[in-house]
Amino acid sequence: MAAAGGGWAAVCEKFRTARTLSTVESRKDPETEPYRSKYSARALLQEVKQLLSATEEGGEARLLAVRRAVLEYELGVNHTDTEELSAGEEHLQRCTQLLEPHRLSPDCVSLYIQAQNNLGILWSLRDEIKTAQTYLESAEALYNQYMKEDGNPPLDPSEHFMAEEEKITDQERSKRFEKAYTHTLYYLAQVYQHLEMIEKAAQYCHTTLKRQLEYCGYNPVEWALNAATLSQYYLSKQCFMEARHCLAAASVIFSQAGQVPSAEDNETEQDQQDLRQRKAEIARCWIKYCLNLLQSARKLLEDNIGELDPDRQLELKAQRKKEEDEKEKGRKKAVLFGTSDICDSVLAIEEKVSSVYPLDFQEAREIFLVGQNYVLEAKEFFQVDGYVTDHIEIVQDHSALFKVLAFFEEDYERRCKMHKRRLDMLESIYVDLNPQYYLLISRQLQFELADTYYEMMDLKIAIGNRLEELDSHTIKKINSLAQLAIKYYELFLDSLRNPDRVFPEQLEEDVLRPAMVAKFHIARLYGKLITSDSKKQLENMQTSLEYYMFLVDYCEKYPDAVRAVETELELSKEMVGLLPTRMERLRAKLCPFI
Repeated sequence: MAAAGGGWAAVCEKFRTARTLSTVESRKDPETEPYRSKYSARALLQEVKQLLSATEEGGEARLLAVRRAVLEYELGVNHTDTEELSAGEEHLQRCTQLLEPHRLSPDCVSLYIQAQNNLGILWSLRDEIKTAQTYLESAEALYNQYMKEDGNPPLDPSEHFMAEEEKITDQERSKRFEKAYTHTLYYLAQVYQHLEMIEKAAQYCHTTLKRQLEYCGYNPVEWALNAATLSQYYLSKQCFMEARHCLAAASVIFSQAGQVPSAEDNETEQDQQDLRQRKAEIARCWIKYCLNLLQSARKLLEDNIGELDPDRQLELKAQRKKEEDEKEKGRKKAVLFGTSDICDSVLAIEEKVSSVYPLDFQEAREIFLVGQNYVLEAKEFFQVDGYVTDHIEIVQDHSALFKVLAFFEEDYERRCKMHKRRLDMLESIYVDLNPQYYLLISRQLQFELADTYYEMMDLKIAIGNRLEELDSHTIKKINSLAQLAIKYYELFLDSLRNPDRVFPEQLEEDVLRPAMVAKFHIARLYGKLITSDSKKQLENMQTSLEYYMFLVDYCEKYPDAVRAVETELELSKEMVGLLPTRMERLRAKLCPFI
């Protein structure tokens, strides 16, 4: 029997060499022969399989079956790695069939779970996500059943080809078993994501991240990116404390990336570039955190005309004082990542930015400043040369931070200055943008610039209304802002025209609301232009009426459009009723004898 004496040692050596070829040497394979080491490993595994078959007569059937299952597993993974999925599936299925009767025993359970994991991966590669889900959920159930009924550290599959004195410690067995189960949860998180079971995917992702820290089985960069991505899920659910915790943990773990030596410890310039990019991506997630927190606070605090409601502000401040401490204590236990030293570093970052709604300018400004620092960090990598789209998105987020901070500012002049900062940053990137190549971004910028000028004009009118009499400088400023707003709204609407410069008969769903709002705002802007020339005033009123009429006529022709612009439509109908009478009065003044 080969298992006796030197024969068994040779079998084990062959098996070990095959494993090394697969996991270590294969990384060095040339691009021209990407699977060279995998094929060499496969040949050795087949040799070991033949040697085992020769011993089957006198061997213990159970022991041989488990060893054969290990080889089938290794061959299954090998074929999957070389993109031969059908052969991979055959070997993995043989592995589970051999183990089926003993799958809950300590010498089989880890191998069985890993086979199920790999069948899950294999079916995912075929885009058969439901089948993948079945295998992975079966692995999860088996782990839970084993831990409930036995719980002792099970054998690692590699130990079936080791001499007794080489066997690993219980501590190492437990670590490897838990790592296999962490993989199950990691793949399940991806499966649930594919199946759009978003909440379940987030829950499994969070558990995976916690376990990876607990068992020290993670790549710092990958872990940090996954945690930062998870923070965006929590943001969508308005769970700001959890989102902040994920981001703080991501920043802490990412900082380990520079300290952990790589496999060969000779980082290339490309590796450094990748690290800089990942760091900038995490910074962008922080920007979204600050922006979402500020915007959500705005929604809570604004009245029906979009201004800060002081009564609501007082009410929320009183409520917050009562609730917050208790709520945070209870929720924090459920989400905490990592060991105490990691927790301390995470806490230090968390303390730099709030996770509760800012309720006044000072609180909003603190969050804004954190967001702005991350804008600068993200822009360091995502520069306009080479990363046009990313750079512009970051600038748009910076503008949005200023916009929401302005909401908390009571002083109209200072508010205007914040909007001026937005205009400066947006116009500087819009000027150099070729709309032919960046049509969508160009439209976004046109609309945002128009909206910003529109908002500034409203503020200047509000400032002017406090004066006893409008001076020529204020009138000039209001008119200039109104004309610039009209210019950018018209540029946006022109971008919707076909190559023959004809405006579409029916608007596409994605541009319906922006186009209608642009028309409505232009109508209102023509009504705000200040002129002492009655003839000019009449022309402006006529233009205004035509734009209001467009909304009314369009919604009559396409009733489905009504739900997109209910408020604007109601006001347009009102103006369509009022303006002709006002124009008649003005005409009468101009020509009293007609």
